[in-house]
Formats: sequence, structure tokens, C-alpha cells
Amino acid sequence: MTTSEQLFEKAKTLIPGGVNSPVRAFRSVGGTPLFMKSAKGPYLYDEDGRQYIELINSWGPMILGHAFEPVEKAVRDAIQHSFSFGAPTRKEVEMAELITTMVPSVEKVRMVNSGTEATMAAIRVARGFTNRDKIIKFEGCYHGHGDSFLIAAGSGAMTMGVPDSPGVTKATAADTLTAPFNDLAAVEALLDNNHNQVAAVILEPVVGNMGCVLPEPGFLEGIRSLCNKHGVVLIFDEVMTGFRLAKGGAQERFGIVPDLTTMGKIIGGGMPVGAYGGRADIMNMVSPAGPVYQAGTLSGNPIAMSAGLAMLHYLNEHPEVYTRLEEIGEKLTTGFRAGLVKAGLNYTINHIGSMFTMFMTERPVSNFIDAKTCDLPLFGRYFHAMLKRGVYLAPSQFESLFMSVALTDELVDQVILANEESLIEAMNKGE
Repeated sequence: MTTSEQLFEKAKTLIPGGVNSPVRAFRSVGGTPLFMKSAKGPYLYDEDGRQYIELINSWGPMILGHAFEPVEKAVRDAIQHSFSFGAPTRKEVEMAELITTMVPSVEKVRMVNSGTEATMAAIRVARGFTNRDKIIKFEGCYHGHGDSFLIAAGSGAMTMGVPDSPGVTKATAADTLTAPFNDLAAVEALLDNNHNQVAAVILEPVVGNMGCVLPEPGFLEGIRSLCNKHGVVLIFDEVMTGFRLAKGGAQERFGIVPDLTTMGKIIGGGMPVGAYGGRADIMNMVSPAGPVYQAGTLSGNPIAMSAGLAMLHYLNEHPEVYTRLEEIGEKLTTGFRAGLVKAGLNYTINHIGSMFTMFMTERPVSNFIDAKTCDLPLFGRYFHAMLKRGVYLAPSQFESLFMSVALTDELVDQVILANEESLIEAMNKGE
């Protein structure tokens, strides 16, 4: 029995499902989750000492690779001054100033402790600002585990949501309307049918939690126009895309300015942190400036602020990072497409910058319904074949992969070869 297997057996007696976040349990791919011990640059090392080339990067934050020296040094230096104060610090002001210079839409910002906190707060602020109750979200977009977001679509785009998790009340679900991603007509119908009742539309400008799904031309522009027409707050959830697709996130890349933006992951350099910000008139609704209450004992934690400042300063001062990420993404996905051809497959790869997903379906994937046509047993076999070859992927078909600049051309070539061999092995094992 491996060390990971031993740890997982013990963990299951102490932690629900043996993990502290569900996707880590390997339920969708089978087998036992790997317990990690360390990471450096492009590599992960598990408790049994095995090395893996990293294509998740802690689900996005490690855009410069693991244990990047300037970030590590910033944390070491900050720790000398204690871990937390529960009082304002200079670093919070510096972080707010840096964010407002990098993200096009953000005039004021509030630090929190996770992406989930950020999205929950953004929705509350939007409701307070508009004095409306309902929100619109998109099928397959994940905005954390707040009650308002754990809603599945009904039988059609105009159907009221129903709870997708026990513990979410029907009253909460009734205030959440859902539409298919990339379907402007569905959003327009929801707004028309709920006139002056919708406070906010929230979406990932590039989706990461049904796999990487890109907005079709005109979709984001159309959403912006509809929100303007109906007086609705447009919220971009850039927890994944923020500072990754460009210094200013997806909104910079696509040239769309939302009213509020939620951030996380890269913003903390790997530490637990989140933020939400946007137009000053909306953010001035937040207590103590305004009546919408939101607080957090560890918000603006000095260790997290130090890590995030080191990360963002580096990205702000080194635009070549984004050029290199584009090169890596293009080379990797080109190689994966060649591997599909050699395996006799015509599966879909969605890619933008340093995010991509290979969907095990021949159907183009532009929404959650498309994504659900994937061959999940095949993906499970492919995942384990890649793991055997030392490549660590997300243990789910419905996740984006995230690349870092720590990947060398030689490592990219290794991953491309592993992909080709793993596809063939996965296909043969399924026969």
C-alpha cells in the first residue's frame, strides 16, 4: 500500500470523504488521490517521492511556478512581523492601489479570504445597490459554494432554479435564474420576464469549471448591453482569469468593463485570499462607508498581502510572462491536437492563453450541455495513463488546466508525448 493510500484510508475516518474539497477525492476518475508533500517550479512531489509535471498549479495561482523565489522571500520577510493583526496595515493600501492600476474596472476594492467570500459579497452589494433580489447565473459556471450559486438549471433557460445541494432553501433558489452560457436570447428573456427584479448577472468571462469554455464573439458585449438597458449590475468572476489571461484579466483581453469584479487565486500568490471591487458608487455601499455589511477577521492578512504584492508586482513589471504563457499554451495545444490525430480521434480542445481543456467529445463545447456529452470513463483511463507517465492533470473532465511559465520547451515536449501515448492506452483499455 502506498503512503497516499494509507493517508487516504485514515483521512476518510476523520474528514468527510477523506478530503477538504470534493474534487480532490478522485471520485470522477477513480482510484486513490495523491497526497502531495512538496512542489518547486514545474514539479509536484507526492508522499511516496514521485515527481509529476504540473498542469494544475494549485488550480491557477502558481502562474510563475511553485515556490517562486520573490514570492517565497516576501512571505519569509512578512512572517518576522507576526502572522496577523486584526488591524489595518500598509500592505492593504498598497494592494488596493496596485489592483486599481491593473484591473480596468476597479475603482475601489475590498479584500476577503477566498473567491467564495468575494462572490457572495459581490452579490449582496449588487442587491443592496439596486434594491432588487434576483440574480442570473449560467449553467456550469461555478462561483464558490455560496447558497445563491448552488443552483442547477431547470428544464429550460427560462425555468426557475432548483437547489443543487441539500441545505439550499427553495426561497434562495427562487431568486437565482439560470441560462445556458453563450445564449444571449435566454438572458434577454429572463430580464424581460423579470422586469426590475434582477440585481445582477454574474459570469466567468472565460469558464473554467465545466472545462475551459470561451465566450462566443459578441456574447460578452451583448451581456454588457443588456445589463445597461435593464439597470443590472454586471459581475465578472475573475477568480480564475484575473491576472492570468492578461495583467488586467479577461476584461482587459476582451475589452469589456464590468461593474464589479471578483478576484482570487493569483492575487494571493498561493495564499488563501480573495477580493471584490468595481465602480466607486457601488463599492461605497459596503460598510462602513455604506449600509451593506461584510467583514472578516483575517481579511487583508499581512502574509497573504505580502505574497500577493510580490506576485502582482512581478506580473506588472514583466509583460514577457504573458508572451511566454501564450507560447506555451499554443505549443501544448498544438501538440495535443496532433496526438488526437495520431490516435484517430476528433475531440474538442478549447484554449485561450494559459488555460485549456481537452474534451472527450467530438461536439464543439460552448456550454454545459455540450460539455456533458464527454466520454467520462475514457477520461478516467486517460487521466491515470497520464499520471503513470508523470503528468498531473485535474482529476475531472470538467476543469480547465492552468499552465505556468516554469514549463520549459523540453517539459512541454514530454507532456505532448505522454498525451499521445496515454490517449492510445486509454482507447485500447476501453475495447
